[in-house]
Amino acid sequence: MATILEMAAEIVAAHASTTNMTKDELVSELSDVYNALNCLEKGELVAASVEEEQGPAISRKKAFGKDKIFCMICGKGMKTLSRHLKTSHEMTASEYRKQFDIPRSQSLAAKSYSETRRQMAIDRGLGEKLAKARAARGKGKAKK
Repeated sequence: MATILEMAAEIVAAHASTTNMTKDELVSELSDVYNALNCLEKGELVAASVEEEQGPAISRKKAFGKDKIFCMICGKGMKTLSRHLKTSHEMTASEYRKQFDIPRSQSLAAKSYSETRRQMAIDRGLGEKLAKARAARGKGKAKK
């Protein structure tokens, strides 16, 4: 049977193969997985990370940057938070906003990402097409 360290290394290697991780994140995750496996072998309860009771990993001011938005739970940076919150923390954007008192007016996407998507919509004329569709729908309802 493989040693606990070997099993922990395999688990972390599998996770690292699908997720970009820094050296510090790899070491931290290896330590966490090793400790969890060690506790399981001894028959002890594994101390689950209680994310909601802890304070934010990063301040709100630093979390919302131009090129990246950082998760206030784990501190990871990305372009958008919605998918990360659902997959990593099993919570919705509204739950996240409520937990950290983030107003609905604050976007959960990096500013540069939002600006790029906005410009792409303008270039494709999506606003004009939407206005035309709404006008056509309004005329159809007026005739009835």
